[in-house]
Formats: sequence, structure tokens, C-alpha cells
Amino acid sequence: MPPAHTPPDAAELPHLEAPQSKTDLFVSFTWLALQGFGGVLAVVQRELVEKKRWMTREQFVEDWAVAQIMPGPNVVNLAMMIGGRYFGLPGALAALAGMLSAPMVLVLLLAALYGSVADSAVAQNALRGMGAVAAGLVTATGIKLISALDKNAMGMGVCLGLALLTFIAIALLRWPLLWVLLSIGGCACLWAYRVLSDVDADRQKKGEA
Repeated sequence: MPPAHTPPDAAELPHLEAPQSKTDLFVSFTWLALQGFGGVLAVVQRELVEKKRWMTREQFVEDWAVAQIMPGPNVVNLAMMIGGRYFGLPGALAALAGMLSAPMVLVLLLAALYGSVADSAVAQNALRGMGAVAAGLVTATGIKLISALDKNAMGMGVCLGLALLTFIAIALLRWPLLWVLLSIGGCACLWAYRVLSDVDADRQKKGEA
């Protein structure tokens, strides 16, 4: 059956797929959550863009940016946004349940297991190795998504400049995330608004001509 709420751009992007039901949302996000050990960004991008084809890379970058500045876990915010887009509030709740139900049970079991070996040097070193792998997954996904910035209204150069400033602010200057969002993020929003306003003005002039 077709989704109850078709996104506005679905007709313009016929190559994209859509979740078939709220059950499809629940199962898909449950499977996604169970894969998200450490490098959840890499898993989310691969599942939603490359396998499920529920969104383009450009849409993923935009939605992930919104999910990241909202309170709460990024991937949970993204899941609820996608569920709500297709099936309204019931879809958002189905996606939320898929993200939390099975992982919650698994995490409780792992926490109980880890508690018995937490003081072991072997377990601690193993977790350090897993952290390096998770960092590599996130870095690789970020590099893969850079090409999506080609279609950004601000242009590739400005986007890379903002990314560099963000890296310096967080990794080198150790700014709190809120400051980074208000300063660099705020400037990026104002610049994008100006660029898009100029584009709209040019279109209106051409239409009048």
C-alpha cells in the first residue's frame, strides 16, 4: 500500500523509494539501530540513502543537520523526522519504537556483562580499539558526503570553509557545542538565507522580463 503521507518532493524524485507501512518503518529502524555500534552515522547513511533509497545524499545532509541541532540523540531525531514525513505522528512513534526497543534490551544485557569484566585490562584495550574503528567509520562517511555539498546554495568553497572553522572551534579551541551552533551555525544560516534570497530575486526579475 502507498504511504499515507507522501512527501512533497516525491513526484519530483521518482527514483526514490518510500516506506511501505509503519511496520516497515519499525523493522527498518530496529535493524538500523542494531547495526549502529559506535559508527552510527555510517550505518544510517548507508541504510537510508544507499540501500533503502528513502532519501538522496543531499536530503540526508540537510535532515542530519536539522537532527543534530535539535535536543536529543541525532539518529533518533532523524528517525522521527522520516517517520513523521511519511505517516505523521504514528509514523514518528513507530520509527522511535524501532530505534529504542531492541537496542535498549541489548544494552542492558551488555551492561550487565561488561560490569563483570570492567576491571579487566583486556576488555579496556578492546574498547579502545573499537573506538578507533568507530572514528574511522564516521570520518569515511563524512568524506563520502562531501560531494553532496556541490548542490548546496552556498557553494562548495563556502561549505568547506565553514566545515574547517567548525573543526578548529571544536577540536582545537574546545568551544562548547552551543557556542559553535550559535556563532558558526548562525552565520551559515544568515549567509544561506542571503544567497537564496538573491536567487529568488533573480528568478522574479527573469519572470517579469
